[in-house]
Amino acid sequence: MRIDLTGRTALVTGSTQGIGRAIAATLADAGARVAINGRSASSVASVIEQLQSENPDRTLVAAPGDVTTTDGTDAVLAAVGPVDVLVNNLGIFGAEEALAISDDEWRRYFEVNVLAAVRLIRATLPGMKDRGWGRVLNIASDSAVVIPAEMIHYGMSKTALLAVSRGFAKDAAGTGVTVNSVLAGPTHTGGVETFVYELVDSALPWEEAQREFMRLHRPQSLLQRLIEPEEIANMVAYLASPLASATTGAAVRVDGGYIDSIVP
Repeated sequence: MRIDLTGRTALVTGSTQGIGRAIAATLADAGARVAINGRSASSVASVIEQLQSENPDRTLVAAPGDVTTTDGTDAVLAAVGPVDVLVNNLGIFGAEEALAISDDEWRRYFEVNVLAAVRLIRATLPGMKDRGWGRVLNIASDSAVVIPAEMIHYGMSKTALLAVSRGFAKDAAGTGVTVNSVLAGPTHTGGVETFVYELVDSALPWEEAQREFMRLHRPQSLLQRLIEPEEIANMVAYLASPLASATTGAAVRVDGGYIDSIVP
């Protein structure tokens, strides 16, 4: 299979690091014009320089701005222009005792992990429908289905994102636009390394800490290791391509077998 996104413009939110950066690189390698998004212009410029040095053939656009705000979203979209592939990757997570999560934290997780995605879908989906082609991909998590006791607020937000995806897929029915969620499993990013060390002995070397984390906190993983960001990006690139034209309204798993279910 050859994934070809030549002539398409993709916006990947939160793409200056981790999964978002890997997705942006993979989409650009498939020929897409990719907008790199982060809150600061300097971080965006730095990542574009890095990605361009890795592959000079990549077409990248700077789209700095805080998409959790209306003004930030408007600035990002103005920098990008019409969007053919929207990847809502931006998200926050963290461990907190269930009964200690405040009202403000519940709201913050919903606003960042759900409402920011809804706002961008609302802004870009009409154009996709008018043009008769488009892809919306919401990066969810295994935590949407297997709610972690140590971060219920995060699980709630990712479950809501599945509903958002299914609902907007119905809105786009028959238009040539698909809307899907990607259920990412425990993934190796800088933020996750910090999270791992919050839950296991911080004196352990990384490889040992990772194994201990998986053993104690994610024992149902069939992969028995953290997923690499590029593995998530490969699925996103497929779903963003014309090859995935019959997949919509779905929650597609890249979870390392973490979710104990034989259906999606």
